[in-house]
Amino acid sequence: MLNLFHLNSFVMLQQTGSFTQAAARLGVGQSTVSQHIQRLEKALGKQLIHRNTHEVKLTTEGEALLGYARSMLELNGKVESLFGESRLRGRLRLGVSEDVVASRLTSILEDFIRLHPLVDLELTVALSAVLYQMQDVGDLDLVLAKRHIGETQGRLLYREPLVWLARDPDHILSRGDTLPLIAFPPPSITRKIAQEALDREKMAWRIVCTCGSLSGLTAAARAGMGVLVQPRSMAPAGLKEIPAGKLPVLEDVEFVLVPRRGADAALTEALSSLIVARIVP
Repeated sequence: MLNLFHLNSFVMLQQTGSFTQAAARLGVGQSTVSQHIQRLEKALGKQLIHRNTHEVKLTTEGEALLGYARSMLELNGKVESLFGESRLRGRLRLGVSEDVVASRLTSILEDFIRLHPLVDLELTVALSAVLYQMQDVGDLDLVLAKRHIGETQGRLLYREPLVWLARDPDHILSRGDTLPLIAFPPPSITRKIAQEALDREKMAWRIVCTCGSLSGLTAAARAGMGVLVQPRSMAPAGLKEIPAGKLPVLEDVEFVLVPRRGADAALTEALSSLIVARIVP
């Protein structure tokens, strides 16, 4: 019979791609995670991961096991929720800004539905300002989004610099006096910050691509259509940061968690705690 603790370490290792990060998330030593994987491989008689100095990847046998491991852990979570002391249940409506979804959300959602299988989690992805509007009218219970520096709503997670990005910065900047911008539609926070920064420096700009999806904006930027503004840690692959001094300095943004007043406190705190553990640097 497979050990659920060993399977949990295996799934976390796949999510993080690192023994060190898997151990940190599980709250155990790195050697413990390594032992769990070794014992799982011994029990199955198969090598489950490729090990090298750069990354951890699943073998073909590891890929085959992954789905079953997740199902076993999910079923165990349901049994524990039914018969254990913790019986969180109900509906939780989460709103997340588009750029966070593209970079950090998958593992958080996987862990939450595994830990709290009786909670119906509903996800809405939109611009930060739109999410706040939805929350104001009672449509969202918890929002993970950006805010301007100086605003006070929500629980601060971390602060992040915004940067100008382009496929070929030199080519974009040599195309003329008017800067081509790729941006989310209003009321996007990053769009407003970029436009205000250019206006302060009296630099001409024009919108060449508007899209509510970060994947769409990234495709346009990778095609060389113009300049995209994003938090530095969320810069899409294939784009280069424009060197300092070429364009106006952008103000930072802050990422926050905002629970709705009157929402189920146990549900919002359960997900908030998980988000803080996974996102806060």
